[in-house]
Amino acid sequence: MPELPEVETIRGALAPLLAGRTVLAAGAHPSAKFSSAPRAVGRTVVDVRRRGKYLLADLAPAAGAPRAELVVHLGMTGQLGPDLDPDGPHARAWWRLDDGTTLVFRDVRRFGRIAVLDDGDHSALPTLAALGPEPFGDGFTPEGLWRALGRSTSRVKTQLLAQRVVAGVGNIYADEALWRAGIHPAARRVGRQRAARLHAAVRGALADGLADGGTTLRDYRTVDGGEGRHQAALACYGRARQPCLRCGTTLRRSVVDGRGTTSCPACQR
Repeated sequence: MPELPEVETIRGALAPLLAGRTVLAAGAHPSAKFSSAPRAVGRTVVDVRRRGKYLLADLAPAAGAPRAELVVHLGMTGQLGPDLDPDGPHARAWWRLDDGTTLVFRDVRRFGRIAVLDDGDHSALPTLAALGPEPFGDGFTPEGLWRALGRSTSRVKTQLLAQRVVAGVGNIYADEALWRAGIHPAARRVGRQRAARLHAAVRGALADGLADGGTTLRDYRTVDGGEGRHQAALACYGRARQPCLRCGTTLRRSVVDGRGTTSCPACQR
């Protein structure tokens, strides 16, 4: 599933393409997960933002209606771009803009989601409404992370993936951050010092992924159809049975609360 670096890479490419453009026509798959896409017709895109793993296009008021947001979650296999086929078998929604561009959302497994909501009203998407702090924002602090982790006895990786203690981290960057911090993914208690290391590690892992345009393992593609480059720089995720880059110990694969996980048995006790 695309995580913060992948979604932010897409946002950065879409923002200059969409800002100031008016949606002239749209279509969608009849599933309730995508069918609201045409509600953006007649609206002008003001800006494109990101919240956690969600893309949010701010839509100007139209025909007496207030401002709105077009919200897109890519799911596991979602792709968003102007060069995709709106009539293709896996196209779930499309929007034709006033410059002739057609933006298409393609999603093979249909785990993605589209919604057009009143501005700031995320009650229809509880996961979005309940997101924790952005990892590069002022609200994400070492002390805050330590306190948030301490409110639950769930395993630390599970808490990272739940999006409550920090938004935007998924399986790839959780493994990377925990390896950097030297914390076992199944740990249930994280002290203040280790929380500070984890705070820095989360930011570092995400920043490196973003600098490389994201991680392409299977489905993730940039807006122009290219691949991310960070898969060549992963230190932990997906490297089970290979030597740890820090100590040389063979990395192990395990399952933590149903999620495949890679860690170092020596560095992450």
